[in-house]
Amino acid sequence: MRIRDSDLPKEEDWVKFFNPKRALVRLGLDRRVRDVADFGCGYGTFTIPAAQMISGKIYALDIDPEFVRTVERKAKELNLNNVVACVRDFVSEGSGLGDSSVDFVFLFNILHAVDPGGILKEAYRVLKPGGRAGIVHWKYDEKIRDGPSMDIRPRPEQCRRWAEAAGFHFEKELDLKPYHYGIVMRK
Repeated sequence: MRIRDSDLPKEEDWVKFFNPKRALVRLGLDRRVRDVADFGCGYGTFTIPAAQMISGKIYALDIDPEFVRTVERKAKELNLNNVVACVRDFVSEGSGLGDSSVDFVFLFNILHAVDPGGILKEAYRVLKPGGRAGIVHWKYDEKIRDGPSMDIRPRPEQCRRWAEAAGFHFEKELDLKPYHYGIVMRK
């Protein structure tokens, strides 16, 4: 099941919206983090820098085979042997990862899905106790024309409620200027 259309920009435009490494550091990613799951890896905007920062593997999941091929190509070009890219409909079928198998889950620009609670429950399931979920989404701001339409764009408080309903505990909220916010939740 595809996530509702978020009007994902072309890659050359998409990368202008982020400083991925800085965002990952602010969310708490570092060498102490072993294994990560990236739900909806897209172009690998966060997957590739994360692979360079962690001590284990990153599981890059996306329903779009072209995105998975892009991530595989980038990982190969950089000799990153810790990237496991998989075509996966994690919304309908789950991630395919084991219970309590990763330390961190990325949920970046994906909770505008029809069933964000289901995605968060799957993230909770695969996280080790004490593991963290990093949520990043477009700010709810009419002046920001990129990203999902305002009628499906979640506000930070909605994401937090959904995550808490899935069992998570709030850790912190971040302003990832100029376009995004971040939330860190803990299992």
